[in-house]
Amino acid sequence: MPTVGIVVNPRSGTDVRRALAAAAPVTVEDKTNAVRRVVLGARAAGVNRFVVHHDTHRIVRRATETMRGLELDWLEPPQTFTEEDTVAAVAGMRSRCCDVVVVLGGDGTNRAAARGWPDLVVVPLSTGTNNAFPMAVEATIAGAAAGHVASGAVLVDEVAHPTTVVRVRPEGIDEPDDLALVDAVAVDDPYLGSFELFDPATVRTAVLSRADPALVGFAGVGGLVSPVGADEDEGLLLRFGRPSECDRVVRGPIAPGCYAEFGLIEQRRLALDEEVHVDGPLLLAFDGERKRRLVFDERVHLSVRRDGPRLVDVSAVMNRAAVDGRHLDYRHVD
Repeated sequence: MPTVGIVVNPRSGTDVRRALAAAAPVTVEDKTNAVRRVVLGARAAGVNRFVVHHDTHRIVRRATETMRGLELDWLEPPQTFTEEDTVAAVAGMRSRCCDVVVVLGGDGTNRAAARGWPDLVVVPLSTGTNNAFPMAVEATIAGAAAGHVASGAVLVDEVAHPTTVVRVRPEGIDEPDDLALVDAVAVDDPYLGSFELFDPATVRTAVLSRADPALVGFAGVGGLVSPVGADEDEGLLLRFGRPSECDRVVRGPIAPGCYAEFGLIEQRRLALDEEVHVDGPLLLAFDGERKRRLVFDERVHLSVRRDGPRLVDVSAVMNRAAVDGRHLDYRHVD
């Protein structure tokens, strides 16, 4: 049976960056309404089974409680109130044979989803802070596209292809590899887990899977230096210094409405699988969130690879569905 998974992060779009920058909040009501539209769009495309998860604000339940005839398959993993809830939910959707998963969140939520299912077929809807990976697309159409893919009306191999990501390989220690969907940044910062904005004076190295001057965050900063498209088989390396000590300085948006100056020591494109080493003591931030502390004499290797989640091209799906007449109904009129 065609099946769509739905992941919604109740905490996305609500952190301290609403106070420190000009990022707009995304309310529970916004997310509830978006989930409802995703379901309605998918049902219009012929899907009636959804694998969903519980959350602290009952977003999916509130979105669907007045709908009749839905088949909701509820996952029941223990909640930790961290990104591990998303990891567990998406892993559960994989085990329940979801054809495609719609993720409502920002870059961090989608990174967690990719940790749970590395080659996930995904429609990412933007409800976060820095949204370089998710799409700004109407939720109804996102749901319809997911439905067409899940039903097989549009072949997944024709409209969903692996994305480039930044792989993180620890050296000499028995720890699993990690990843960033968009940017892995090394910072000289003591506060692991902090959501505060980055102090440009503490940023040392960034490896980007894409660099687009139309984005915010490090992908946007990198795009102002040397654009790299998401469809290109390359990445971008930036090494930073204090702006007062560098002969090149880029001024870019590190968060919505917030610009900062970064001194540039080095910039160059990276071939796929080319590794860049980072030595501690430093913090590593993945997709805007400080995630890992490197101690003295610890090293990791960062590389850009095209082995990330399979990103559904919503426009391509809907164009294919239109050409095939999926939304046309021919009737006899007397």
